[in-house]
Amino acid sequence: MKIPIYTVDAFTSKPFNGNPAAICVLNEPIDDSLMQSIAFELNLAETAFVCKEKDKEGFSLRWMTPVSEVDLCGHATLATSHVLWQTGICKKDETISYNTRSGVLKADYYNGEIGLDFPAILQKQIEYPKELVDAIGGITPKYVGMTKWNYLIELESESDVRNLKPNFDIMLKLPGWGTIITAKADEGNKEGFDFVSRFFAPEKGIQEDPVTGSAHCALAPYWQKRLGKDSFKAFQASERGGVLGIKVAGDRVMLAGEAVTVISGEINV
Repeated sequence: MKIPIYTVDAFTSKPFNGNPAAICVLNEPIDDSLMQSIAFELNLAETAFVCKEKDKEGFSLRWMTPVSEVDLCGHATLATSHVLWQTGICKKDETISYNTRSGVLKADYYNGEIGLDFPAILQKQIEYPKELVDAIGGITPKYVGMTKWNYLIELESESDVRNLKPNFDIMLKLPGWGTIITAKADEGNKEGFDFVSRFFAPEKGIQEDPVTGSAHCALAPYWQKRLGKDSFKAFQASERGGVLGIKVAGDRVMLAGEAVTVISGEINV
Protein backbone atom coordinates (compact mmCIF):
# COMPACT_ATOMS: atom_id res chain seq x y z
CA MET A 1 0.00 0.00 0.00
CA LYS A 2 1.24 3.47 -0.90
CA ILE A 3 -0.02 6.44 1.12
CA PRO A 4 0.37 10.00 -0.21
CA ILE A 5 2.33 12.02 2.34
CA TYR A 6 3.25 15.68 2.67
CA THR A 7 5.40 17.65 5.07
CA VAL A 8 4.00 21.13 5.62
CA ASP A 9 5.42 24.00 7.67
CA ALA A 10 2.45 25.58 9.46
CA PHE A 11 1.96 29.08 10.83
CA THR A 12 4.55 30.47 8.44
CA SER A 13 4.87 31.53 4.81
CA LYS A 14 8.55 30.57 4.63
CA PRO A 15 9.95 27.02 4.37
CA PHE A 16 11.87 25.74 7.39
CA ASN A 17 10.03 28.05 9.80
CA GLY A 18 6.85 27.52 11.77
CA ASN A 19 5.92 24.00 12.85
CA PRO A 20 6.35 21.02 10.49
CA ALA A 21 3.61 18.41 10.33
CA ALA A 22 3.33 15.27 8.22
CA ILE A 23 -0.01 14.73 6.50
CA CYS A 24 -1.07 11.24 5.37
CA VAL A 25 -4.04 11.27 3.00
CA LEU A 26 -5.92 7.99 3.36
CA ASN A 27 -8.45 6.35 1.03
CA GLU A 28 -9.72 4.25 3.91
CA PRO A 29 -8.99 4.00 7.65
CA ILE A 30 -5.91 2.10 8.77
CA ASP A 31 -5.08 0.41 12.07
CA ASP A 32 -4.13 2.57 15.04
CA SER A 33 -0.88 0.64 15.44
CA LEU A 34 0.09 1.40 11.85
CA MET A 35 -0.64 5.10 12.31
CA GLN A 36 1.52 5.14 15.42
CA SER A 37 4.33 3.31 13.63
CA ILE A 38 4.26 5.84 10.79
CA ALA A 39 4.34 8.75 13.25
CA PHE A 40 7.26 7.15 15.08
CA GLU A 41 9.10 6.66 11.78
CA LEU A 42 8.59 10.27 10.71
CA ASN A 43 9.47 11.61 14.17
CA LEU A 44 7.80 15.01 13.77
CA ALA A 45 5.83 16.71 16.53
CA GLU A 46 2.60 15.61 14.83
CA THR A 47 1.56 13.34 11.99
CA ALA A 48 -2.03 13.83 10.82
CA PHE A 49 -4.16 11.12 9.21
CA VAL A 50 -7.07 12.44 7.18
CA CYS A 51 -9.72 10.33 5.44
CA LYS A 52 -12.97 11.25 3.66
CA GLU A 53 -15.93 9.99 5.66
CA LYS A 54 -17.98 7.33 3.88
CA ASP A 55 -21.27 7.68 5.77
CA LYS A 56 -21.30 11.30 6.97
CA GLU A 57 -20.14 14.76 6.01
CA GLY A 58 -16.53 15.86 6.15
CA PHE A 59 -13.28 14.09 6.97
CA SER A 60 -12.03 12.07 9.89
CA LEU A 61 -8.84 13.57 11.32
CA ARG A 62 -6.47 12.11 13.89
CA TRP A 63 -3.12 13.32 15.19
CA MET A 64 -0.16 11.26 16.43
CA THR A 65 3.06 12.33 18.12
CA PRO A 66 5.98 9.89 17.86
CA VAL A 67 4.74 8.18 21.03
CA SER A 68 0.95 8.66 21.35
CA GLU A 69 -2.28 10.07 19.95
CA VAL A 70 -3.43 13.53 21.05
CA ASP A 71 -6.93 15.01 21.38
CA LEU A 72 -6.32 18.33 19.64
CA CYS A 73 -3.66 19.76 17.33
CA GLY A 74 -3.80 23.14 15.63
CA HIS A 75 -0.75 23.21 13.40
CA ALA A 76 -1.39 19.76 11.89
CA THR A 77 -5.04 20.72 11.22
CA LEU A 78 -3.90 23.88 9.47
CA ALA A 79 -1.37 21.83 7.49
CA THR A 80 -4.00 19.24 6.56
CA SER A 81 -6.33 21.94 5.27
CA HIS A 82 -3.49 23.40 3.22
CA VAL A 83 -2.89 19.99 1.60
CA LEU A 84 -6.58 19.34 0.85
CA TRP A 85 -6.89 22.70 -0.90
CA GLN A 86 -3.49 22.55 -2.61
CA THR A 87 -4.13 19.11 -4.10
CA GLY A 88 -7.66 19.95 -5.22
CA ILE A 89 -9.33 17.40 -2.94
CA CYS A 90 -11.33 20.36 -1.62
CA LYS A 91 -12.17 23.67 -3.25
CA LYS A 92 -10.88 26.84 -1.63
CA ASP A 93 -14.37 28.34 -1.46
CA GLU A 94 -15.72 25.47 0.64
CA THR A 95 -15.48 25.00 4.39
CA ILE A 96 -13.72 21.81 5.44
CA SER A 97 -15.25 19.93 8.38
CA TYR A 98 -13.20 17.50 10.46
CA ASN A 99 -14.60 14.89 12.83
CA THR A 100 -12.06 14.57 15.66
CA ARG A 101 -11.62 13.54 19.27
CA SER A 102 -12.36 17.20 20.13
CA GLY A 103 -15.61 17.36 18.17
CA VAL A 104 -16.21 18.97 14.79
CA LEU A 105 -13.47 21.40 13.73
CA LYS A 106 -13.75 23.64 10.68
CA ALA A 107 -11.31 25.32 8.32
CA ASP A 108 -11.78 28.12 5.78
CA TYR A 109 -9.48 29.74 3.24
CA TYR A 110 -9.14 33.54 3.27
CA ASN A 111 -6.87 35.14 0.65
CA GLY A 112 -3.82 33.03 1.41
CA GLU A 113 -4.52 32.47 5.11
CA ILE A 114 -6.23 29.49 6.69
CA GLY A 115 -8.74 30.06 9.47
CA LEU A 116 -9.51 27.36 12.03
CA ASP A 117 -12.57 27.16 14.29
CA PHE A 118 -11.46 25.45 17.52
CA PRO A 119 -12.85 25.04 21.05
CA ALA A 120 -11.69 27.43 23.75
CA ILE A 121 -9.80 25.67 26.53
CA LEU A 122 -10.30 27.02 30.04
CA GLN A 123 -7.83 26.93 32.90
CA LYS A 124 -7.97 27.53 36.66
CA GLN A 125 -5.37 29.01 38.96
CA ILE A 126 -3.66 26.38 41.11
CA GLU A 127 -1.23 26.10 43.98
CA TYR A 128 1.78 24.81 42.15
CA PRO A 129 4.40 22.37 43.47
CA LYS A 130 7.81 23.85 44.27
CA GLU A 131 9.33 21.50 41.71
CA LEU A 132 7.62 23.53 39.00
CA VAL A 133 10.01 26.43 39.57
CA ASP A 134 12.96 24.10 39.05
CA ALA A 135 11.31 22.66 35.93
CA ILE A 136 11.14 26.11 34.32
CA GLY A 137 14.73 27.03 35.07
CA GLY A 138 14.34 28.60 38.52
CA ILE A 139 12.07 31.47 37.42
CA THR A 140 9.29 32.40 39.85
CA PRO A 141 5.95 32.46 37.96
CA LYS A 142 3.66 35.47 37.97
CA TYR A 143 0.68 33.12 37.58
CA VAL A 144 0.13 29.36 37.33
CA GLY A 145 -3.05 27.78 36.02
CA MET A 146 -3.98 24.31 34.80
CA THR A 147 -6.11 23.21 31.86
CA LYS A 148 -7.38 19.65 31.63
CA TRP A 149 -4.03 18.76 30.03
CA ASN A 150 -1.39 21.43 30.61
CA TYR A 151 0.10 24.00 32.91
CA LEU A 152 -0.39 27.62 31.80
CA ILE A 153 2.34 29.78 33.33
CA GLU A 154 2.68 33.55 32.98
CA LEU A 155 6.12 35.07 33.53
CA GLU A 156 6.99 38.69 34.24
CA SER A 157 8.51 39.56 30.88
CA GLU A 158 8.93 38.56 27.26
CA SER A 159 12.66 38.09 27.81
CA ASP A 160 11.90 35.60 30.61
CA VAL A 161 9.93 33.52 28.10
CA ARG A 162 12.49 33.76 25.33
CA ASN A 163 15.47 32.95 27.57
CA LEU A 164 13.85 30.19 29.64
CA LYS A 165 15.86 26.96 29.87
CA PRO A 166 13.62 24.13 31.12
CA ASN A 167 14.73 21.09 33.06
CA PHE A 168 12.95 18.30 31.18
CA ASP A 169 13.84 15.61 33.71
CA ILE A 170 11.88 17.48 36.38
CA MET A 171 9.12 18.50 33.97
CA LEU A 172 8.46 14.86 33.12
CA LYS A 173 7.65 14.11 36.76
CA LEU A 174 5.01 16.84 37.10
CA PRO A 175 1.23 16.31 36.62
CA GLY A 176 -0.14 17.10 33.17
CA TRP A 177 1.62 16.38 29.90
CA GLY A 178 2.42 19.88 28.66
CA THR A 179 3.66 23.24 29.90
CA ILE A 180 2.61 26.54 28.29
CA ILE A 181 4.84 29.49 29.12
CA THR A 182 3.66 33.00 28.26
CA ALA A 183 4.15 36.71 28.89
CA LYS A 184 2.81 39.98 27.59
CA ALA A 185 4.84 41.13 24.59
CA ASP A 186 7.15 44.10 25.05
CA GLU A 187 5.40 47.43 24.68
CA GLY A 188 5.80 49.02 21.26
CA ASN A 189 7.22 45.92 19.55
CA LYS A 190 7.36 46.62 15.82
CA GLU A 191 5.59 43.38 14.88
CA GLY A 192 2.49 44.31 16.88
CA PHE A 193 2.46 41.15 19.00
CA ASP A 194 0.14 41.11 22.01
CA PHE A 195 1.77 38.18 23.81
CA VAL A 196 4.48 35.58 23.34
CA SER A 197 4.64 31.94 24.38
CA ARG A 198 6.53 28.67 24.30
CA PHE A 199 5.27 25.10 24.73
CA PHE A 200 6.97 22.01 26.15
CA ALA A 201 5.61 18.45 26.04
CA PRO A 202 8.40 15.95 26.86
CA GLU A 203 5.85 13.33 27.96
CA LYS A 204 4.55 13.26 24.37
CA GLY A 205 8.05 12.93 22.93
CA ILE A 206 8.24 16.67 22.09
CA GLN A 207 10.65 18.64 24.22
CA GLU A 208 9.69 21.97 22.64
CA ASP A 209 6.93 22.30 20.07
CA PRO A 210 7.74 25.07 17.57
CA VAL A 211 4.20 26.51 17.14
CA THR A 212 1.21 25.10 19.01
CA GLY A 213 -2.32 25.94 17.91
CA SER A 214 -4.00 24.01 20.73
CA ALA A 215 -2.00 25.93 23.35
CA HIS A 216 -3.42 29.16 21.96
CA CYS A 217 -6.93 27.82 22.55
CA ALA A 218 -6.06 28.25 26.23
CA LEU A 219 -3.89 31.35 25.85
CA ALA A 220 -6.59 33.29 23.98
CA PRO A 221 -9.25 33.30 26.75
CA TYR A 222 -6.50 33.82 29.33
CA TRP A 223 -5.20 36.99 27.63
CA GLN A 224 -8.72 38.11 26.75
CA LYS A 225 -9.37 38.70 30.45
CA ARG A 226 -6.01 40.33 31.12
CA LEU A 227 -5.81 42.58 28.09
CA GLY A 228 -9.52 43.33 27.71
CA LYS A 229 -9.69 42.49 24.00
CA ASP A 230 -10.92 39.66 21.79
CA SER A 231 -8.41 39.69 18.92
CA PHE A 232 -4.67 39.12 19.14
CA LYS A 233 -1.49 38.74 17.17
CA ALA A 234 0.71 36.21 18.93
CA PHE A 235 4.24 34.92 18.50
CA GLN A 236 5.49 31.53 19.66
CA ALA A 237 9.13 32.17 20.51
CA SER A 238 10.66 28.81 19.66
CA GLU A 239 13.85 28.53 17.62
CA ARG A 240 11.76 28.20 14.42
CA GLY A 241 9.12 30.70 15.54
CA GLY A 242 5.57 31.18 14.32
CA VAL A 243 2.90 33.88 14.05
CA LEU A 244 -0.79 33.35 14.82
CA GLY A 245 -3.83 35.54 14.35
CA ILE A 246 -6.39 34.82 17.08
CA LYS A 247 -9.96 35.82 17.88
CA VAL A 248 -12.10 34.69 20.81
CA ALA A 249 -15.78 34.17 19.93
CA GLY A 250 -17.67 32.89 22.95
CA ASP A 251 -16.57 29.34 23.66
CA ARG A 252 -14.65 29.13 20.36
CA VAL A 253 -11.20 30.33 19.33
CA MET A 254 -10.45 31.29 15.75
CA LEU A 255 -6.84 30.70 14.72
CA ALA A 256 -5.36 32.02 11.49
CA GLY A 257 -2.06 31.37 9.78
CA GLU A 258 -0.26 30.44 6.60
CA ALA A 259 1.39 27.19 5.51
CA VAL A 260 3.88 25.98 2.93
CA THR A 261 4.54 22.47 1.58
CA VAL A 262 8.20 21.44 1.74
CA ILE A 263 8.04 17.70 0.90
CA SER A 264 5.57 15.55 -1.05
CA GLY A 265 5.73 11.87 -1.90
CA GLU A 266 4.49 8.42 -0.85
CA ILE A 267 5.07 6.17 2.10
CA ASN A 268 5.25 2.44 1.40
CA VAL A 269 3.48 0.23 3.91
